[in-house]
Amino acid sequence: MAKVSQIPNLDNSPLNLRSLREQSQRELVNILKNVRGKKCLVIDPKLSGSLSLIIQTSVLMEYGVELRHLSADPLETDISKIVYLVRSQFELMKFISSQVHNDISKGLQREYHVYFVPRREVVCEKVLEEEKVHHLMTIGEYPLYMVPFDEDVISFELDCVNKEFQVDGDTSSLWHIAKAIHKLESFSGLIPNVRAKGRCSVRVADILTRMQTEEPVNSHDMGIPEINTVILLDREVDMVTPMCSQLTYEGLIDEFFHINNGSVELDASILGAQQQEGKKMKHPLNSSDKLFKETRDLNFEVVVQVLRQKATSMKEDYAEMTSTNQSVSELKDFVKKLNSLPEMTRHINLAQHLTTFTSKQSFLARLNMEHTIVEAESYDICFEHIEELIHKQEPLISVLRLLILFSVTNSGLPKKHFDYLRRELLHSYGFEHIATLNNLEKAGLLRKQESKSNWLTIKRALQLVVEDTDTANPNDISYVFSGYAPLSIRLVHHAIRSGWRPMEEILRLLPGPHSETKRSALKIALLCYFGNLCLPCFRVADGRRSLVLVVFIGGVTFAEIAALRFLSAQEGMAYDVMVATTKMISGNSLTESYVEKLG
Repeated sequence: MAKVSQIPNLDNSPLNLRSLREQSQRELVNILKNVRGKKCLVIDPKLSGSLSLIIQTSVLMEYGVELRHLSADPLETDISKIVYLVRSQFELMKFISSQVHNDISKGLQREYHVYFVPRREVVCEKVLEEEKVHHLMTIGEYPLYMVPFDEDVISFELDCVNKEFQVDGDTSSLWHIAKAIHKLESFSGLIPNVRAKGRCSVRVADILTRMQTEEPVNSHDMGIPEINTVILLDREVDMVTPMCSQLTYEGLIDEFFHINNGSVELDASILGAQQQEGKKMKHPLNSSDKLFKETRDLNFEVVVQVLRQKATSMKEDYAEMTSTNQSVSELKDFVKKLNSLPEMTRHINLAQHLTTFTSKQSFLARLNMEHTIVEAESYDICFEHIEELIHKQEPLISVLRLLILFSVTNSGLPKKHFDYLRRELLHSYGFEHIATLNNLEKAGLLRKQESKSNWLTIKRALQLVVEDTDTANPNDISYVFSGYAPLSIRLVHHAIRSGWRPMEEILRLLPGPHSETKRSALKIALLCYFGNLCLPCFRVADGRRSLVLVVFIGGVTFAEIAALRFLSAQEGMAYDVMVATTKMISGNSLTESYVEKLG
């Protein structure tokens, strides 16, 4: 069976992401070269997915590497040189210390190297000192601030930015985000326009400005910047969109099977490998798979039809080939088509499997309820539906996700309803979930209503609910949710088209401050004056479209990315759009991040 590469092909990226990835590869290879001979590379499990998108395991093997995952257990290896590659986390320092102590107790003499990703933290080194192992280690950094997930998507791989900021008051990830953007600028030139909405975004914009004064990007050598505008958007500005069920092909795969680091793990039989039935197989999902690139952003209703048409067309071609004498070039064309057959088989099987979920009455009822909540005109019906789900003990995450959607669109719930649902949740699911409910309340996602809801005003002003959406031939981004246009993408569209100023009133109704900054304005004006750049679209002189980088702080869904790609492809849109995110999310994974783990 033909395989799609786990590492995406970045040739068609609007930015030179390939050189960014190659730099990360070189930096890792240099770390390995500096430790001569055989070495055991012990990787923080949370980093392994990111590394699989940067470098192939076979390349690591060329440098005498044996791979292990870091855990609380003793390290089992005969190799004497140990290289730890870890995030700066307190718990991981404890694991490393425990392994070193175990080695010492067995009389093993080993050489230890600890590389922090993306940078070392004093608090972590303090733990190693307290555990009396720091002096045995060579300490370094592996500055992996971002991972290219696809031609137009970068991830900073920061897990719980929302919860850390809203609940714990931890702002450490904001520096990381600013550093990643600053690093991008070292490749592409200083970004002249910065627009930010939300508490985190405005802070990141400030840190970016400070970084530019402390370690300036030398854009003098680069000429015109490749990225014209960066739009920073907090997830908390729009918590409605991720709580709705995504209806694009890629979005639905994520909803039901969870896409992790650009691939999905499924039973082999679903992917057409009957001989391996019962085994799990990883299937990469990126633009190297031409059929997936063509279908990933379509509404799922359409995907099944597209795949059926392609299969029928191939069948007709085959019948024609076998019944008539064909020229060599026609045979070649047909063989080319046949090469895509394994891809098509996989996607037909995957789409059929998805249909077993999307055709269920429970899924259709949920979609209906989500639309009713978003329309915000039937409060009692929604309240009673959620009450019923709690009493039926439907999966907790599923119930909380709907409840967050309900609370956010109503600016909270009246006190008696809030107290009642909270009590019913604890009775149904157990009092151990009180910490989770407290987290949601602290984050403002499930709270008492203190003022009138602004949602109806926002919904109407931005035309978020679109009647009679044509999912087959869409003319609006609302197709990704079959009638709901993601608030986040409406905001981005306005920010690209005309900046924040014309929509000040709406922005004030949404959480957090907003800012708009021009950087190096004089230089841009001079470039325009001398004819290298044309306003208002900042089209680069060589004919390439200018680029907008949209940064989602707190995560982005696949449906939102699909909506941005749709916008970028529209006639009259003068920009390419690139997405950067702290993490790829769905409503389930975002809700789970607030769940307080027991024990």
